[in-house]
Amino acid sequence: MGTKRIGGRAHLWMFVPAILLLSVFIYFPVVRGISIAFMRYTMLDLSQTRFNGFDNFTAIFTNPNIKFTQIIFNTAVWVFISLAGQFILGFTLALLLRKPFRGRGIYTGFVFYTWALSGFAIGLVWSWLFNGQFGIINDLLMKTGIINTPIGFLSNPRYAMASVIIANIWYGIPFFAIMLLAALQSVPRELYESAEIDGAGKPRQLFQVTIPYIQSTITSTVLLRFMWIMNFPDIIYGMTGGGPANATNILATEMINKIMKAYDFGQGAAVGFIIITILFVFAFFYLRIVARKELTL
Repeated sequence: MGTKRIGGRAHLWMFVPAILLLSVFIYFPVVRGISIAFMRYTMLDLSQTRFNGFDNFTAIFTNPNIKFTQIIFNTAVWVFISLAGQFILGFTLALLLRKPFRGRGIYTGFVFYTWALSGFAIGLVWSWLFNGQFGIINDLLMKTGIINTPIGFLSNPRYAMASVIIANIWYGIPFFAIMLLAALQSVPRELYESAEIDGAGKPRQLFQVTIPYIQSTITSTVLLRFMWIMNFPDIIYGMTGGGPANATNILATEMINKIMKAYDFGQGAAVGFIIITILFVFAFFYLRIVARKELTL
């Protein structure tokens, strides 16, 4: 009995390093950030640091220079269009890579390599491609006769958001391709053979065999990618910095601007608190809807 108790306690002590790491690098920063969101905390005047209730949120919502509704709209467009494009193209790529072919390993390595690159570096590369004066995209469009004069993709509010979304879709395709390809390779061949015997074609097999079988992987990858895109200002900062005229300014870039340009940690933390709240609400309802659909299947 004594040996079993000691062994049980020893197992509990093994959790201590993990709990300490999570507390120091995740839980404490989150709690501290939430507390700062309700404080007047500006680096321009630290002597006036104090609790100010909802003043930071009021200042964000009523800012006459940067409309909060525009930021929310930009964030929604940025997240949902990027997510849809990455999922559709990533899933298509995974389906194409599922069957072996000559040189598949090399081709797969080149496709997945982009996922290892820095998002900010990707933004800089695409800013060069979309450059209005000497960008490759303008050059190709003019040589093919589609346009007569260069387009300021990143300087024109009409095209800026579409430009950064294209770059973000390109960057996120490998993530879905990697995750969904691994899931597709686990689908038993017998299921497809049974579907073929029942007269099911390829489209029917996709929607009645493949997608239901990898539904859990799709659910987790979509949720994770939603969170990452919501908190992924790297490409936008590398290409537009949130401009022009706030056309690409999302919640994540606004949070950085509050901290790095206005030196207002209180308002920056308030924007971060809004992001956390949106992610929590989305994850809660998303998982409930998905669980309800799985129960009805």
